[in-house]
Amino acid sequence: MPGSRQVPLNIEWPEQPAENFYQEGLMSDSSTPNLTAIQRKAIMPALRILPGEMNSPAARVLLLAIGLQESGFVTREQYGGGPARGYWQFEQGTEASHGGVWGVYLHPASSGPLQHVCKRRRVPFDPVAIYNELELDDVLAAAVARLLMYTDPYPLPDTDDQKGGWDLYAVRTWRPGQPRPDDWPANFEQGQNIVSPDTSDCSP
Repeated sequence: MPGSRQVPLNIEWPEQPAENFYQEGLMSDSSTPNLTAIQRKAIMPALRILPGEMNSPAARVLLLAIGLQESGFVTREQYGGGPARGYWQFEQGTEASHGGVWGVYLHPASSGPLQHVCKRRRVPFDPVAIYNELELDDVLAAAVARLLMYTDPYPLPDTDDQKGGWDLYAVRTWRPGQPRPDDWPANFEQGQNIVSPDTSDCSP
């Protein structure tokens, strides 16, 4: 993956107790994701155990938009029996490919924070163990997704930069095999509607 950012060694990690792993009640009915609950129960707990610079309205808009694009927040397993897991649909990848979970594990910008996340979520710091946990722990899955975004060498797109968000997602980081660009504007707008751009936290 591109980029050479590294998290400074003297960073102060937020102290927050680990929350429940598998998140219930994230659907407002049988087929519609409750994006407010997803932000509150999965995304914000993940951001609280990552370095503070990773928590921003722009990051939350993209996490919601990408989750909608990847899984619709209705499945934690890839449709058709594919290998992707979690709402943000990560494959395990390989050490050689530097893709999927392996890519986040190896990248110098994300490896250190990922180790901290694993400690807090009580998951072994091992790509296979992380991958296997993604469909069981939505907070872990959100953290891994945010860390993949952090490996991108470009500045995080603003909350109103739909094109910039698409380029980060489809061109430089997730790079889906079937990108479905026509779905992105609506998904990005849903993320914008949930996230208040002048609020850095959305605690209950």
